[in-house]
Formats: sequence, C-alpha cells, structure tokens
Amino acid sequence: MEIKINKEIRNYTESIILGLSLRQCFFSIIGCVIAVILYFIFIDKVGMEITSWICMLGVVPFALLGFIKYQEMNAEKIVKVAWRSFLLSRRQLIYKPMNIYYELFKSTIETQRKESMNKNDKKFSKNKKIK
Repeated sequence: MEIKINKEIRNYTESIILGLSLRQCFFSIIGCVIAVILYFIFIDKVGMEITSWICMLGVVPFALLGFIKYQEMNAEKIVKVAWRSFLLSRRQLIYKPMNIYYELFKSTIETQRKESMNKNDKKFSKNKKIK
C-alpha cells in the first residue's frame, strides 16, 4: 500500500467530486446554472451560435473565481489587490535611498570629519607659510 503525500503539505486540497475541490465544485455548479439560464433566455432571440457564445462568456467569471490561484491568492483576492494597487493608489512612487548606517552614526562621522579637516588644515597652513 502506498500513500501519496505532497512535498509541501500546505498544497494539499481535498477532492470532493471528480478531483475538484469544494471551491471549484461550487463555482462549477454556479457556472452551469448561469449557462442554462442564459441558454433559455437567448435561444429564441438570437439563435444557437450566438447563444452558445453568450453562455460561454457568462460562465467565464465563475470559472475564474473557482479555478484561478496565483501566489496563494484566489481570484477575488487578486482582483481586490489589483483594484487597490492600480486604480485607488495612482500616485507616483519616488525612490529616495536612505543610508541607515550614516543616519545612526551621523554625529560620530561629522566629528571625525571635522577633526581630520583640522589636522589637514594645520598641515596645509604650515606648508603655505614655508613657501
């Protein structure tokens, strides 16, 4: 007897029907119901070919909600993040680097710089006087 275990245990999904997870099964059923409703609404008005396209386009959002997963986010979370990042925060991001080391030791660095300048200035002034 062999039991298959995922290498990453967090990737485990329980299959309910035909290998689909509960989420996928739920959105598949909703998509089928929407397709049947659209079929009966449009079959007499626009014909079979256009009705089939309308049914497929009506099912697409539910297929996306049930089956798409990107970086451990479901489709509705992806839409929410995209909405927030692209539309609600349309400001220009400016990168301003900050030297944390310099900020922490700013006073020490400045005092060392002044001391080194004073030494060099004295030497420079002595050299100038000799010439």
